[in-house]
Amino acid sequence: MGNRNAGTSVESRLLAVAQAPTAVHDRLTLAIALAAIVLFTVTAGTVLPHLVRAWNGEAEAPDLALTNALLLNVALILMGWHRYKRLSAELAERRVSEEQMRRLAEHDPLTGCLNRRSFANAAAAAITARGGTALDHAAIVIDLDNFKQVNDLNGHAAGDAVLSLIAGRLGELLPPDALLARLGGDEFVCLVPYRRGQTGEVDDLAASLLSQIPGTAADGSLPVEVTLSLGIATTAHLTDEDRTAGNAERLMHKADIAMYHAKKKGKNRYFWFEDAMECELRFRNELEAGIRKGIANGEFVPYYEQQVDLETGRIAGFEMLARWQSPELGLVGPDIFIPIAEEIGAITELSEQLITRAFADALEWDETLTLSVNISPVQMRDPWFAQKILKLLVTHGFPPQRLDIEVTESCLHDNVGLVRTMITSLRNQGVRVSLDDFGTGYSSLSQLRSLPFDRLKIDRSFIGELRREGDSVQLVDAIVSMGRGLKLPITAEGIEDETVLEALRRMGTMKGQGYHYGRPEPAEDVRKRLATAGLLRASTTAETPGECTPAGQEMRAV
Repeated sequence: MGNRNAGTSVESRLLAVAQAPTAVHDRLTLAIALAAIVLFTVTAGTVLPHLVRAWNGEAEAPDLALTNALLLNVALILMGWHRYKRLSAELAERRVSEEQMRRLAEHDPLTGCLNRRSFANAAAAAITARGGTALDHAAIVIDLDNFKQVNDLNGHAAGDAVLSLIAGRLGELLPPDALLARLGGDEFVCLVPYRRGQTGEVDDLAASLLSQIPGTAADGSLPVEVTLSLGIATTAHLTDEDRTAGNAERLMHKADIAMYHAKKKGKNRYFWFEDAMECELRFRNELEAGIRKGIANGEFVPYYEQQVDLETGRIAGFEMLARWQSPELGLVGPDIFIPIAEEIGAITELSEQLITRAFADALEWDETLTLSVNISPVQMRDPWFAQKILKLLVTHGFPPQRLDIEVTESCLHDNVGLVRTMITSLRNQGVRVSLDDFGTGYSSLSQLRSLPFDRLKIDRSFIGELRREGDSVQLVDAIVSMGRGLKLPITAEGIEDETVLEALRRMGTMKGQGYHYGRPEPAEDVRKRLATAGLLRASTTAETPGECTPAGQEMRAV
């Protein structure tokens, strides 16, 4: 508030300085006009009777100096009158300009709704004015779902037309005493009074907005489908201090949190604010800050899960899995931090940091052991991804034939052409590429045939069902047969007991991984395991690969 008052004071002083010369000129003109009127009164009383008598031949002509003074006074009075008319017109224009400026300062020029600052002031006044009544207020934050696509597909003019239309519909559906504002972009907010304790009135209004506004957002000329996500908070959610002060900004903030919760839950719906939402948002912000700090401090480390030849039981390689050793949170799994790292744009740096450390670890292993690395779909959108991987291989001297890049089926739907180019570039340098989590996406047989994959990895959701006889056994067997027909080796994920292992062995030759062979381990534990099996690069204690035993007491759980 202090900054705003300071800004207003500066503007007032600048305006005063700009208007100072005009004000001085006006005061001088007024003084001259008043003096001319006084002189006219004095000289006219003397000169005019003389002129009348001289005209009738009863006297001589009046003194020439007095006559000239009278004429000068008349000229000065006419000049003052002209200036008065101009001042009146300027004042009228100024009032119109000030009204336009006030409206522009308080309203959104596109939709005619209040803007954020004027809404906050009006809402605070409304909340304070009705503080002693039986009314509460609900703030409803309204956001258009996928509005960016409207601009991208139809142009910004179409987007402006949609916003204007939505604002008009909102104005029609809201009660007469409600306030409506556009916060910016595709976000609106309204303040609605309702009878205390009757939150069903707000529920009915929210349901009405969701049912009557979505649809073709134009007069038929724009094929645009629009849905809404709503977040609701009431003055009952405010502290007594905020409610007494009419803290509308705090109320809008809570409604905004509820709106983003509605978007996260699937869009085209509404949610009431709950304290847990704010705690979740605060935790999310802490995670984002922690991830950025963790990348800078090297807190993300690779863990390794064994990949085993099911026929011989020998270790064939390891899959690198990310873990976050947070000083505050302890050991955090990838299902927590990977989605957030993708959203905040930190996944590339995080992945390259982990791959670098994994290369250093894997260089100590036997040269027959492979290293599998999962790649985020976000990274696959980078046209330079393949070049970045190849640069890392050269920089750290890691043999490309030992690296297996794993991509998920979801990567294939963003840009198949780009994915094909990157896979081809990697394979041309000796890197192998596997299709991970096969069966959970929508990849087609034509894609499998056209994209140069080296291996299929069957998702653990199918493998786990092998404990029970039924369709799952036939389904996994069909995937294995398909891989055999396409000349693609198979890796089975999620092997957790001997029953599943035996079922897979009956289906043919393949690799497997899962908790049956041990949980993912840090680099030091992997090094000890390989040293015991004689599979370290510098080891000469054994000449043949060691066998991998089921998880035992020496396995350390993640």
